[in-house]
Amino acid sequence: MRFSASEVAAVTGGQVVGDDVSIDGASHDSRSVQLGQLFVPIVAERDGHDFIADAVDRGAGAVISADPSRCADGVPTILVANTLDALLALGRAARDRIAGDVIGITGSVGKTTVKDLLRGVLSVEGTVHASVGNFNNELGVPLTLLATPDEARRVVVEMGARGIGHIALLCGVARPDIGVVTRVAMAHGEVFGTIDDIARGKSELVEGLPPSGTAVLNAGDPRVAAMAGITSARVLTFGIDAGDVRVTRIDVAADLRLSIGLETPWGSIDVEPAARGPHNAENAAAAAAVGLALGTNIEDVANGLAQAAMSPLRMALATTTSGAVVLDDSYNANPTSMRAALDALAHLPASRHIAVLGVMAELGPGSDDEHESIAAVAAVHGIELVTVGAPQYRAGAHGGREVASVDEALTAVGPVGEGDAVLAKGSRVAGLDQLVVRILET
Repeated sequence: MRFSASEVAAVTGGQVVGDDVSIDGASHDSRSVQLGQLFVPIVAERDGHDFIADAVDRGAGAVISADPSRCADGVPTILVANTLDALLALGRAARDRIAGDVIGITGSVGKTTVKDLLRGVLSVEGTVHASVGNFNNELGVPLTLLATPDEARRVVVEMGARGIGHIALLCGVARPDIGVVTRVAMAHGEVFGTIDDIARGKSELVEGLPPSGTAVLNAGDPRVAAMAGITSARVLTFGIDAGDVRVTRIDVAADLRLSIGLETPWGSIDVEPAARGPHNAENAAAAAAVGLALGTNIEDVANGLAQAAMSPLRMALATTTSGAVVLDDSYNANPTSMRAALDALAHLPASRHIAVLGVMAELGPGSDDEHESIAAVAAVHGIELVTVGAPQYRAGAHGGREVASVDEALTAVGPVGEGDAVLAKGSRVAGLDQLVVRILET
């Protein structure tokens, strides 16, 4: 999305130092700046102003700065009072230019999978723009909007939250027409508090919808289903054997691909969604509900779900040269997604199932109990457990092994080959994606 430097200044209340150039999109990371983009330095643990020169070297067309003494050399600088406030203002301005529907997705689990599946569904009818990576916060949402191509018919935006009021802030920027709430679970309890507090935070997406909008809610989660009472928007529900768009059959193949039956007000159809694992049947129903609500015909919904491109590190399946199967779900973890991943691992046809688990971060006061409950689930499934830098699991008490590093985990797992299935899962801080790389390389 293009803005002139003077338009950026007008939107942000800033002042241009230099020429009035045209800018295409924005980035807050100097390492990812593309030619002609606006660089927005954010002051956090590190001061983004320190990387202005690097951003210019990489092709930034202009920069924003909150410090008059730190202007860019060779490209215009827009001086503002606060760079984060400026980015949010630019996001609002970008939203004003989007003529198509904006769909917001939140929930404790499943946001990215629903986004990926929905992008597949909506792409059948034209260009769809969706957030990338973990662009789901006060930085990622405006940057997603600013990256929207002119021809995009729909924009899909993930919305994460680390406290009450966060999603309300994001809704003020993205102004979604449709809001999807996947599920409420114990994630970020350290910053939210109770699970009811988490539900309150997620409900801000539903509250932020206009009367002409649509709330797409999980009928199988009582806290999500109750959000129907706080909106004047249309409500469409989804779920497993429940809701307007409901999954009535789930078959799981050897590679964890699904075949599901969907019943909807628009008809019934069999679907083979691209997302792996039994738990993703619910996410497929959520994506289908949005597509149907927007007028996509049910056959195109089924085709879009099957052809969707899924994000990496989420239920990704690979086979080593020796024949071992590796399930990479290492992007993040909380108790709900961890149970789902262990269930998926148990579904894999193998004589030996191994789960290498990292810490589930930010769970709050009940963290130790939650970790140990996961170790117990692994034991019930007959899964060999190896935990990395996470004594909270008490792996030894459940027949598993506790190690301190990825190197030690590789030793604990030992040589793997045909008949072995390995799961890697933990919060990002655990870095278990590197374990997957090492196993596949070996």
